Amino acid sequence: MNQTDQFIPVRDGKLRVRVEGPQQAPALVFSNSLGTTLEMWDEQAARFAKDFRVVRYDTRGHGGSTVSPGPYSFDLLGADVVAVLDALKIERAHFCGISMGGFTGLWLAINAASRMNSMAVCNSAAKIGTPEAWNTRAAMVRANGVAAMQELADSSPERWFTKPFTQSDPQVVARAQAWIAAVNPQGYASCCDALAGADVRDQLARIAVRTLVIAGSADPVTTVADGRYLQQHIAGATFVELPASHLSNLEAPEAFDEALAQFLRASEKQ
Repeated sequence: MNQTDQFIPVRDGKLRVRVEGPQQAPALVFSNSLGTTLEMWDEQAARFAKDFRVVRYDTRGHGGSTVSPGPYSFDLLGADVVAVLDALKIERAHFCGISMGGFTGLWLAINAASRMNSMAVCNSAAKIGTPEAWNTRAAMVRANGVAAMQELADSSPERWFTKPFTQSDPQVVARAQAWIAAVNPQGYASCCDALAGADVRDQLARIAVRTLVIAGSADPVTTVADGRYLQQHIAGATFVELPASHLSNLEAPEAFDEALAQFLRASEKQ
């Protein structure tokens, strides 16, 4: 644990939260993907904490956050973010989430728009995968526990990164594999339950929050087509395609950071 970590009460537990940057600066919340922790945002936190009050957290069931009994839902995961904002006395924030974290952003934009200045929805979709696939994965993880998490870690590079990147940056890949291998199986499975029931395609037109959509050109999980769908159905959304797979902030950090920085600068001028 980092010395700046704090544990903020939420329903049925606490979230591990890390806050960096000037106290009075605009708030920027980062939300992690399934199977990772707040450390996935180290590169972004180092850059953006110069100008923003950066808030990172481990999604419920992950890292140092509570593993409460499942199944989870995005009503619960989204309410966790609102609880963090309340605890930190943040009225409104910019939000950036990747994959599962991106879907949390969509939920917030639909259900808690008054708390958002803008959002970046990265490597995500209005409906990620199929209920059948998520239910199957959840059942497998519940049945096989730690061994199942190791199997997911072993196979994660093919879902998360391009093959050239896995060969050129093995340390980054190994670090990401260590995150998923260490995730509590019950917490992971409960987040799979949330994803199985997640579909906001018919609610996107309600979103009025300023939105950036980032997609990876080689992402097999949430495709460029998924990102374009979000752009086309969220009024005024901006779309950026990066040369990366699913965890684009790790594979293409400079391009990711620049796209996010440009978007945030424009959002702050609004």
